[in-house]
Amino acid sequence: MAYINLLPWREAARKERQKQYLTILAATALFSFLLMFLINMFYNARIDGQLQRNSYLSNEIKVLDQRITEIRTLNDKKKSLQQRMSLIEQLQSSRNLGTQIMDEIAHVVPAGVYLTQFEKKGSSLLLVGKSESNNRLSNMLREAESSELLADPLLEFIEAGKDSSTLLSNFKMHLLVTGFEAVHGTAEAATPANRGAK
Repeated sequence: MAYINLLPWREAARKERQKQYLTILAATALFSFLLMFLINMFYNARIDGQLQRNSYLSNEIKVLDQRITEIRTLNDKKKSLQQRMSLIEQLQSSRNLGTQIMDEIAHVVPAGVYLTQFEKKGSSLLLVGKSESNNRLSNMLREAESSELLADPLLEFIEAGKDSSTLLSNFKMHLLVTGFEAVHGTAEAATPANRGAK
């Protein structure tokens, strides 16, 4: 006798296939979710690491900026101190300038030339006096030209004395002090810098 299966096997097979399909679909979705979650965690970790590195670099840059500012301040103070030291050295060297000028005038003025007036205005000297002869004044001009402290001698005039009993002639001469310009020119340039440094 033939065996006849009366159970709805096609429906059962279809439900089984549907169940397998849903299982595979759920497993694929779960695997995709886990994969996306892991990828997301990996990139978030990298982003956090990069943010930490950026924060560290920003802090280090701030520290370096502060140090650069301190270095610039120290450089400004150093320049100010150097200018002050230079000014003090120049003032020390020019402290005896008046004595040096008098000593140099004594060397420049030859015998037979007598000074009656001596004025100093800034870096210029005015000499007024009497001379026994023009040759002695010429010698005085040559001595002034060869001097290291004096320069640019200019004889303004020579005139015969009004008193006929004496043979002396009156003269007026201008000179420049070379050391005075160097000292006071630098001192004036250094003064505004010192004021700005304060």
